[in-house]
Amino acid sequence: MRSPCHLRCLFTHKCDDEADPIDCFPMLPLHFHHYVHKQRLKGLDMYTIGVIGLGYVGLPTAIGFHDAGFNVWGVDVSQRSIDMILRGENPTGDPDVDDIIPNSSAERWNITMSTAEAVPHCNVVLVTVPTPITHDLKPDLSYVASAGRAVFEAIPKGSNTIVVLESTVYPGVTTETWLPIIEELGLVIGEDVEIAYCPERFNPGDPAHGVRQVARVIGCSNPEVGEKLVELYSKLTSEDVRYVGKLEVAEAAKVIENVQRDINIALVNELARIFPALNVDVEDVLSAAATKWNFHRYTPGVGVGGHCIPVDPYYMIQRAADVGVPAGLITAARAVNRSMPSHVAGVVTNLMWNANVPAGEAKVLLLGWSYKAEVGDPRETPAEPLAATLLGKNITVGAWDPHIDSSLYPEGVVPVEDISDAEGYDLVILVTAHKACLEIDWKGLLSKMRTPLLYDGRRVLNLEELEAMGWNTHAVGKPV
Repeated sequence: MRSPCHLRCLFTHKCDDEADPIDCFPMLPLHFHHYVHKQRLKGLDMYTIGVIGLGYVGLPTAIGFHDAGFNVWGVDVSQRSIDMILRGENPTGDPDVDDIIPNSSAERWNITMSTAEAVPHCNVVLVTVPTPITHDLKPDLSYVASAGRAVFEAIPKGSNTIVVLESTVYPGVTTETWLPIIEELGLVIGEDVEIAYCPERFNPGDPAHGVRQVARVIGCSNPEVGEKLVELYSKLTSEDVRYVGKLEVAEAAKVIENVQRDINIALVNELARIFPALNVDVEDVLSAAATKWNFHRYTPGVGVGGHCIPVDPYYMIQRAADVGVPAGLITAARAVNRSMPSHVAGVVTNLMWNANVPAGEAKVLLLGWSYKAEVGDPRETPAEPLAATLLGKNITVGAWDPHIDSSLYPEGVVPVEDISDAEGYDLVILVTAHKACLEIDWKGLLSKMRTPLLYDGRRVLNLEELEAMGWNTHAVGKPV
């Protein structure tokens, strides 16, 4: 135990060294800790940040705040994730996190499975849990509710702990989900707790748009708390941080960012189905249109994946339905993008049939499985419905992805551990534009193919060069 001077600092706000009194007296009665907690709110540099959920969002966020000089408590319900983080290993699949996890013995870095242990130490608690959709395409808010309850149950009375939701939701979720829990537990807004919303925006696998390089918006009914959070997040990111007023504004801003992208992608995917019927390559059209200064170019593909774009529009669709307003455009865009894997499956099946390869004998190799390049994340990957459709046609499906563990492939998909082992396939589909997939030994793979069919599902390959090599090349949006 440190010197007795620390008892004096609890009452006089003075101390003989730089130690944090809350760390000096872990066995003091709880009300002493509450007092110190409230005093620490006054000095941003003394904030302790809690992060609930150490996944693709939470772990980089926790690391970011730690690197910015804050005390951090990270919490996750997965024993596997906790064990890996404590070993300095990355459980997320985001390569940008691989070499930056603090050592388990690092100062200001605390990792636990217990929300109850972490929250009493924190001035601000960030909730970064998944917000998926159900099998019937409805928002699943169970993680937001359960994580919120665990946090609120652990908040000390009188601490006025700020709890921030960062997960993507539709407008109104934060208050509608959390306020009933707060009231049930007898907590008082402005005395025991404050709630706010600040959506994450960083792009996994993209170091130029990591957690410390993206703008943030903050919604909170209390402007004073909102501005305090602006100050806090400004320590995390080098980009703009602004208070936007109501929670619902910040919630809506995040969800429509991904809705807009889904709609734009749906447009080019629909064009990629129309123009080949007109014997026109969609890429030629897009390249020509892109000569106009205000044309925003998107590229068609085998499908849209990840934990944002294929999910977030359903949150907006649900909210629109709740208030009796149709969301026809959003719904239609989602339908187009959701149909692309089955569309591609139909095209490649016809290609093999025309090459005298019947479905029952056909073998297709998928290059890439994760939803985006250079990331080992299979969530909502278009590879899965593509594979399922092909398997439903009695086509053998193999997959090679250097970023994905073979245990993550669904039943029926044959893992290819090494691309040099791929042999006897009739058609190759580029699903994910990993650098490793683009730079494979195309001549070597060609020599092992039973039928030299190649389908570029991302429009990133040099088809003329591959055609000259001996491949029979095709691509999404290209006439057959």
